[in-house]
Amino acid sequence: MTTSTTAFKKPFRWAVLMAYFGVAAMCQFLWLNLAPLVSFLQLKYQVSELAVSSLLLSFPLLYVLLSIHSGTLIDKKGYRYVIMLGSMISAVFACVRVFDDNFYILVIGQTGIAIGQPYIINGISKLVSDWFDKEEVAMATGIGTAGMLIGMAIGMGLTPALNESLGFQKTMLVFAILSIALTAVFFFLGKENNIVKSKAIALSAIGEIKALLASKNLVILCTITFFALGVFNGLTTWLEPILKPNNVNAEEAGLVGAFLIIGGIVGSLIIPTISDKLKVRKPFLAICCLTALFIIYPLCTMGSLTMLYVLGGLLGFFFLPGYALLLSMCEEIAGNEKAGAATGLLMMSGNAGAVVVIAAMPLINGEGSVWINSIYLMLALMVVAFVLVVGFLKETFGK
Repeated sequence: MTTSTTAFKKPFRWAVLMAYFGVAAMCQFLWLNLAPLVSFLQLKYQVSELAVSSLLLSFPLLYVLLSIHSGTLIDKKGYRYVIMLGSMISAVFACVRVFDDNFYILVIGQTGIAIGQPYIINGISKLVSDWFDKEEVAMATGIGTAGMLIGMAIGMGLTPALNESLGFQKTMLVFAILSIALTAVFFFLGKENNIVKSKAIALSAIGEIKALLASKNLVILCTITFFALGVFNGLTTWLEPILKPNNVNAEEAGLVGAFLIIGGIVGSLIIPTISDKLKVRKPFLAICCLTALFIIYPLCTMGSLTMLYVLGGLLGFFFLPGYALLLSMCEEIAGNEKAGAATGLLMMSGNAGAVVVIAAMPLINGEGSVWINSIYLMLALMVVAFVLVVGFLKETFGK
């Protein structure tokens, strides 16, 4: 890289990253802003809880279906093109939701937003490797994933208050305007710095994935992601009924979830940065898995609110930075040329895990209200993830 290019890269990279931060937050708050309104939407549209839950479950399902395509498209067209595509799709369908007279219009809006999500999220690895030095990759990825967590917090925390004060239609209008604004920011600031032409451009999507799967280390990383993101999504989806037998009400369970996300935001800014400084990934990923293994059981079985808030914050701080580490390791294994397809494969694995674990948890409980079987399932999955990290995964920094 020339001196002039480097001089341009250093100050502007933060603007590009923060522009991505905005659209990453956007796709998450558009996904989860209906989660706190499940009962409200049932009454408003006179539909079942299952019908309303489909508005949320469509996101991981469509992510599995579209993740590979979005990843390979990033490698061929560039991450700016694909992130803009996903952002515009999400913003357009966020506007569709404003027309709230019919439940099926809301379904169309949510489905369109879900289609846009993988095209936004899967661009992070390539964007970071394009703009940031190797010693800063995990830190920059951590900031990007912190944007996703902040979007989750906004979606779940702000929506009920807006719905109460403005009504549903105006709440959807607020989120639509915010989506258009964040998409516009990325349009002006989300530039590419050093586009690396992929040698694999002639390959089909299937051919590119086959080439990636030849890497044993990447396959192990995707397997870890399947278990880890499956556990995270299962825990956050079913946290309220898990805690209910411990005399924790829905509002208190929501606060536990909020502490988990806040802890995750802080941890995602700190732990990947330390990983960059020490130039290792594997020990920190092992710590993320081990911490989850020790905290999940007491978090799900305690009745003390103070301890639940503390444990939620600790779990978020140590567990959620693993997401940034997984993305960084994925790019380091695949290289810049194939980073898009590799990230797509990784995220497809994670969202497949989410679908499986979310569906499995209520099934293995039977008719009882106690979720102990689901707790044991999450612990078992984290044991497998930890063993894979410690015993099978190879260090990726500098490889």
